[in-house]
Amino acid sequence: MRAFVIDESGESFEFGVRDVSVSPTELDDLLVEVDYSGVNFKDALVASPRSRVRRVPRLIGGVDAAGTVVTSTDPAVPVGTRVAVHGGELGVGRDGGFATLVYAPRRFLNALPDTISTREAMVIGTAGFTAMASVLALEAHGLAPGASVLVTGATGGVGSAAVTFLAARGYDVTASTGSSDEAPWLRARGAAQVIGRDDVADRPERVLASERWDGAIDCIGGATLPQILRSLRYGAAVAASGLVAGAEIDTTVYPFITRAVSLLGVDAVKMPIKKRELVWSTLGEVVTTVDLEPLVDHVVTLEELPDAFGSVARGTTRGRILVTVSPRNAN
Repeated sequence: MRAFVIDESGESFEFGVRDVSVSPTELDDLLVEVDYSGVNFKDALVASPRSRVRRVPRLIGGVDAAGTVVTSTDPAVPVGTRVAVHGGELGVGRDGGFATLVYAPRRFLNALPDTISTREAMVIGTAGFTAMASVLALEAHGLAPGASVLVTGATGGVGSAAVTFLAARGYDVTASTGSSDEAPWLRARGAAQVIGRDDVADRPERVLASERWDGAIDCIGGATLPQILRSLRYGAAVAASGLVAGAEIDTTVYPFITRAVSLLGVDAVKMPIKKRELVWSTLGEVVTTVDLEPLVDHVVTLEELPDAFGSVARGTTRGRILVTVSPRNAN
């Protein structure tokens, strides 16, 4: 089969499309014929020399994929089931979705709702899954339609999906981005207003800013997250899932003890299967009311992945880069 292999097993580092074979890693592995994958920020990190994210020296990349089960011993996911495959060590510590076939255990698989095709599943991908998990985390905290919600990194994969899904569920969305030229595109995705990266909070001379947001989805971390915390309204929360701007935050306890705000961590890697099912079920409802196609920045083949990694690493994409793994799906 064809696969995009990353190899740093010797003194050199190389990657590219190879003809390889795969075999199951765990007893409950199912075999999936892959239609599509997508390019995530983590994929770019995995495909870097001396990567701190990659757990093994040689593997097939790709932290997500969508396709059809072709071998199964699990009656809950029989042969012929259309599935999304993501999470765990996929594409990080074991072979991933940049291949025509992928083995994965049941806990990495979710049967797709009838309303979501395998192509749409990877337009959503890990990024869109994380965005919807963030929305659900905020709603579980008490956020309700009509509330004002800030989304940072709004042109990225998670951010653009978050803007789209929040707007579809009736929220008043403010999109924060460093790409001012993308304001019309973000408004078309449902943003009521678009602001710059430095406009999240005011009153920099004080420990707390004006109360502006009923909730927030932060996709970038770094210096932005403290600014969100100090500008949330009383009792509000921010769902955080990103670190492209840095993994460390410099803040005070004032937002937590004087405004009772909450910081909600959102993880898509080790999420329990029942919660995964809830996220995909909700996505199945939302996609009937939104057009996912504008979330596709562009489409690439396995051979074009290196350039795609560069685009994602530089933050120059708008939405998702879709990967056509199966030759029958090539444009």
